[in-house]
Amino acid sequence: MQTAAKLQLQQQIPEALKLWLYASGSLTQQLTDLAGGTFQVEPLKEHYQRLNRRDAQWMKMPIQHTSWVRESYLYGNQKQPWVKAKSIFPILSLNQRARIFKHIGTKPIGWFLFQRTNPACERRVLWLDDGWTRQSCYTWHGCKFIVQETFLPAFEQYIQQPK
Repeated sequence: MQTAAKLQLQQQIPEALKLWLYASGSLTQQLTDLAGGTFQVEPLKEHYQRLNRRDAQWMKMPIQHTSWVRESYLYGNQKQPWVKAKSIFPILSLNQRARIFKHIGTKPIGWFLFQRTNPACERRVLWLDDGWTRQSCYTWHGCKFIVQETFLPAFEQYIQQPK
């Protein structure tokens, strides 16, 4: 994205949300801290699909490559979900150390991803139908994968409340 387009996009992001979209480190830990120790993952769907062109290029994977996709909601201390998460693991990564992510159930990916490590991360921020989204392309123990986190209206309302 060109610099002017990036600047225009950043100007549209609500101030309270910018901190969250551009934060580094574990979103799992950050949400847990915000919610006073409460955090929950609700898996929605797990399936296989081919990588789209944009994601394949970002991860430097063949376009025809198949990936395993995990979609879930992340909850803080409210009944409404705060984040809609989507993780995209190319099969090449699942054949390596990232295979643990396929069997974590209701555990957060961040708990494994940031345990005793600080993985390399490239990030892009964009607007999707569900809201403001950050996409992170991680390189973790030689494995590449994408974690997409869309901040939902309930989260935006929560962080804009006076404390």
